[in-house]
Amino acid sequence: MNASSKLQHTVGQAFQPDPTASRFGASLPVRPAQSAFDAGLPTLPHSRPRVSPREERKSSAGPTPKRHRFHALCPYFAMFPEHFAETWIDRLTKPGDVVLDPFCGRGTTPFQAILMGREAIGCDINPVAWCVSQSKTNPPTLAAIRRRVTMLEAEFRPKDWESQRRQLPKFFRYAYEPATLRQLLYLRGRLRWRRSKTDCMIAALILGSLHGESNRSSMYLSTHMPHTISTKPAYSVRFWRERGFRPPHRDVFDHIRRMAEFRYESEPVQGRAVIHELDMRELPSVLRGFPPIRCVVTSPPYFDVTNFEEDQWLRLWFLGGPPYATTRRISRDDRHSDADKYWLFIADMWRVFGHILAPEANVVIRFGAIRSTPDEMLRMLTASAAFSGRKVHLVNFDISALKGRQTDAFRPGSRGCRVEIDCWFVVR
Repeated sequence: MNASSKLQHTVGQAFQPDPTASRFGASLPVRPAQSAFDAGLPTLPHSRPRVSPREERKSSAGPTPKRHRFHALCPYFAMFPEHFAETWIDRLTKPGDVVLDPFCGRGTTPFQAILMGREAIGCDINPVAWCVSQSKTNPPTLAAIRRRVTMLEAEFRPKDWESQRRQLPKFFRYAYEPATLRQLLYLRGRLRWRRSKTDCMIAALILGSLHGESNRSSMYLSTHMPHTISTKPAYSVRFWRERGFRPPHRDVFDHIRRMAEFRYESEPVQGRAVIHELDMRELPSVLRGFPPIRCVVTSPPYFDVTNFEEDQWLRLWFLGGPPYATTRRISRDDRHSDADKYWLFIADMWRVFGHILAPEANVVIRFGAIRSTPDEMLRMLTASAAFSGRKVHLVNFDISALKGRQTDAFRPGSRGCRVEIDCWFVVR
């Protein structure tokens, strides 16, 4: 039996519904089967409705604390808000506990964990994710950033980068004013962001400003673009030409100083966090000898929703990648459009959890899809937990509709995830 057949057999035969599982809100409607995966799948049971963390947060007394400015260091497509991580970390852990996010993206879970006095482990195979997460959780001092920017600026010679600027694809000529682009090329070549935490933070500050709505904000360096994703080069140029958009003049060195001062208005957190740039399947080997983990708060790539490598191509370029969009150069799991392969990927996630989690560990997962119904996704996620080799209990879940997406303004009619599902499991 091959891996795909084994997964289907497990889903169809091994899944036993948990009579205590409940939804935070009203019962999930049962829909007709949408694929062969549904064959033999029982409907998830529900008991009395429970109040969701979302509603608990709304009804809790006391003022809302001021948001830490590192949270918005680099907006990221398909990111969950910090209050999602905060709610679950507060509910399921105590100070000193270790919190894991194996798909940490922009580092919301690890950063929120150390803000709350926990230790954190993050993992992501995408260099943009690693750079942003590492800079948030292991920041340099503001004084170190100031010194480094002054040194970099003093050594910058514009004419040395003109040849490279002219060799770039035409997208870059439309996206950036020439002086700005020469500075970006220089910093792209000089910053040692994997080896120096000061350079890592400077790189992250640039990534957060590399593209965005510059017609409305001086925070962004490019011609008008979404700030969460990098639109495709040909589409972007056509969009700008049709609307007469021009690149703004920005001095990148001054911009870094301004952004650093702004972000450091919030005191950097001194906590323990380790961020790994690797495939989550490698976690059992890198965490060998590490105390078992008792809490996971994560959001794996949604089924057939976004390609992170393609959508972050411009930020990846700044970190040393090619000057065009690529797919599957970094990860073969970036965007699955085949259900069999996607659920094998999720099964691998559960296998990793089976190796590294402590008994009675809590796992909170937010996920979504375009083509699958919520009940289908929920049943598949629950069934694939059998691959952990552990007894896994679905405690409860919540389903929410998404309203409004930033890309709608740039790509009207584009498909995207419209529903998200939050699940809480206990791994015994």
